[in-house]
Amino acid sequence: MSTRQREPLIFEQSVPGKRGMDLPPLDVPPPRDTRAAHLRRRDFGILPSVSEVDVIRHFTRMSHWNYGVDDGIYPLGSCTMKHNPRLNEKAAALPGFTDCHPMAPDELAQGNLELIYTLQEWLKEITGLPGITLQPSAGAAGELTGVMLIRAYHVSRGAARRIILIPDSAHGTNPATAAMAGYEVLEVASGPDGTISFTDLDEGGKTRRGLNSLLAEFGPEVAGLMVTNPNTLGVFEQAIQEVADALHAVGALMYMDGANMNALVGVARPGDFGVDVMHLNLHKTFSTPHGGGGPGSGPVACSAALEPFLPVPVVRRDTRRVGEGEVETHTYRWDWDRPKSIGKVHTYHGNFGMLVRALAYCLSHGADGLKQATLRAIVNANYIRARLSGTYHLPIQSPTLHEVVFSDTRQAAHDVHTLDIAKRLIDCGFHPPTVYFPLIVPGAIMIEPTESESKAELDAFCEAMLTIAREAETDPELLHQAPTTAPLRRLDETTAARRPVLRWRSPETT
Repeated sequence: MSTRQREPLIFEQSVPGKRGMDLPPLDVPPPRDTRAAHLRRRDFGILPSVSEVDVIRHFTRMSHWNYGVDDGIYPLGSCTMKHNPRLNEKAAALPGFTDCHPMAPDELAQGNLELIYTLQEWLKEITGLPGITLQPSAGAAGELTGVMLIRAYHVSRGAARRIILIPDSAHGTNPATAAMAGYEVLEVASGPDGTISFTDLDEGGKTRRGLNSLLAEFGPEVAGLMVTNPNTLGVFEQAIQEVADALHAVGALMYMDGANMNALVGVARPGDFGVDVMHLNLHKTFSTPHGGGGPGSGPVACSAALEPFLPVPVVRRDTRRVGEGEVETHTYRWDWDRPKSIGKVHTYHGNFGMLVRALAYCLSHGADGLKQATLRAIVNANYIRARLSGTYHLPIQSPTLHEVVFSDTRQAAHDVHTLDIAKRLIDCGFHPPTVYFPLIVPGAIMIEPTESESKAELDAFCEAMLTIAREAETDPELLHQAPTTAPLRRLDETTAARRPVLRWRSPETT
């Protein structure tokens, strides 16, 4: 199929009387439609009438429009869209994992409970934190769980704190999470190096508050700070221990958004530099790319002080010695007796299939392999940084880890902007990187290649980016029209966001 061809909707291909199957005639009376009138769709009619070959070709052609991590580099910054190991998928599909009911009694689910317990121990070691829950079903759910733990901790101490501090380089879900948990959000400025500023900054006559002055003014009311480390610029917060010490001095806690743990696993443990609670994105760092709507998994690890407040239940291991040799025998159980718990945050026990994938990922890599993956992710990002620097503006000069953020400053001189560059990448056969984020970088282009990509794939991506930069100088109108070879041309994104068309209507009803 030509990529220029627009595929009609399956309803538009319908021809009355055409069939894709031949069923024997009914030998019972036809069913009566007993639905109440208000439950019947008046504009739907019947299902499309198409042949089997039409159906197969339609959806095959549609699948060719898609771009996934199996097609090529998926450089979405802060999203860690790495290769999805097929071994993990096979492990998650084993009948013992897929067929076990979540309400099965503990004695009939020992293997699954052991898997959860084992994964908990791996994640505790990776984060350097002694408490953990695997319940949250994604990063945002993990964020909310972590902030709820902070709230429960302060309430248990009789402290009605009302403020969460969030750096301006944080993920967008962080302020939303804090607000959902009932907190007021105050922004902490980032300095020229891209990290949290301890001092106030004067930008064009406007003062942006640093950490020290915020803590000096609001200290007793601050419940905690939500920090992403490395932050959304890909920069490691080198003063993170000092940040933690300043928070702890006023009785506040530090929450770390673990979305960028792909830059830390096996190299640095958040618990060792003062983090009190954090979430992990298993569906990013530990196995399955999270595009396409899930499923996800966002376990939360925490300090000993917060452990009593973890959601119920948690898996416990009981050990006894058996026989003359006193061989250790383990049994596993759900522990529901947790009077200080914040309660449940997910139906049953989380997205179990993702837990299987994550443990398979850990066991197949081993400790050394996990560290090697981290180091390769950092090398790949810095290779892209080195190849594109000078052609694309690099607003922050600090060393970067797993991702790098450019801007469209140089291309804007030719009236070519970030969106034009992203759309032109589609013509080049690549999924665009994250654009216009983080917000503190105007015209941001955030690239995260992950450890999965070979040098050949990185070079192909970089060559496309360099070619686009040359086109911006010589033929900017070409970029304004991009994409030109995709099935659909450039959309009116504002109208699509504000007035989306979410269902098909037959011509007779429109």
